[in-house]
Amino acid sequence: MSDVAQLAIRWRIRMMDIYEAATLPIAPDDTLLRLATAAHLARYKGRSREHVLSDLRAYFGWCKERGQQPLGMTRAQVELYVRWMQEVQHYAPSTVSRRLSVLVVFYRTCVIDGILQHSPADYVRRPPVPAESPTLGLGHLQFEAMLTRARDSANPNDFALVAMLGLLGLRIFEACGANVENLAESHGHRVLRVHGKGDKVALTPLPPAVGRAIDRAIDSRETGPILLNRAGTRMDRHAATRRLRRLAEQAGVQLPRMHPHMLRHTYVTTMLDAGVPLRDAQIAARHADPRTTMRYDRARKNLDRHPNYILAAFMASGT
Repeated sequence: MSDVAQLAIRWRIRMMDIYEAATLPIAPDDTLLRLATAAHLARYKGRSREHVLSDLRAYFGWCKERGQQPLGMTRAQVELYVRWMQEVQHYAPSTVSRRLSVLVVFYRTCVIDGILQHSPADYVRRPPVPAESPTLGLGHLQFEAMLTRARDSANPNDFALVAMLGLLGLRIFEACGANVENLAESHGHRVLRVHGKGDKVALTPLPPAVGRAIDRAIDSRETGPILLNRAGTRMDRHAATRRLRRLAEQAGVQLPRMHPHMLRHTYVTTMLDAGVPLRDAQIAARHADPRTTMRYDRARKNLDRHPNYILAAFMASGT
């Protein structure tokens, strides 16, 4: 690694020492790996940085348990890590693919910075990810039952939670992280300023029903989190999951495992059922790739909008 490259990234080390190095299984004297990790993490911020850090922590831990050095790995050894995730840990294909993607970019950064001559993650076989999302959204009647039960709940945070996830399509960390101060007006619309993935900020318009649910939850408060737990502090994802499972049980919604992302999934599929074009649904869900939006809908194998029906209707005079 050149002296210039080391100077360019060495300033990142102190911050990593304070906030991150303690959570990574890196030997204190392994300066080169610390430099490489700091340089790579400098590419990210916010929750993306946390997720990359988590995946690197798992990989470094796997290497340490087997007496391997991450910067001395070969392609075959990285392949073994992938097989371990698949056959021993039984991770979902999407999880394996994501963790491998993190390694690919990490090693490419090492090559760019002159730490490695070539990447051991190049040409590693990537597991196929099914076109269908493993998460299923709620059906129309199930979602309506959840909304009704949440609206009638004595806890005003229940209706706000279900509305923000199912009618705004917020991710759970976005809903729990939303503050009263994020409510605003823009071009005649009442909006919620959402701090999303990758530190991206979006203005999400609030339909009247969602606005009323939020107003009921915040009452007369002018600052602080929109969603509160029973202790009166900010609701986290775990408290939100417990509330949703309780609401689903009370609403008679029979699901094997209720979790917050199911409502975001429902948000997308319900929009498509209502006739919203795929491109508009993608923008509303803030998906970078339209294939992500399509995966949500394919999971249900929904035949209601199959082109065969449109074609038959068009040719009805001849049939």
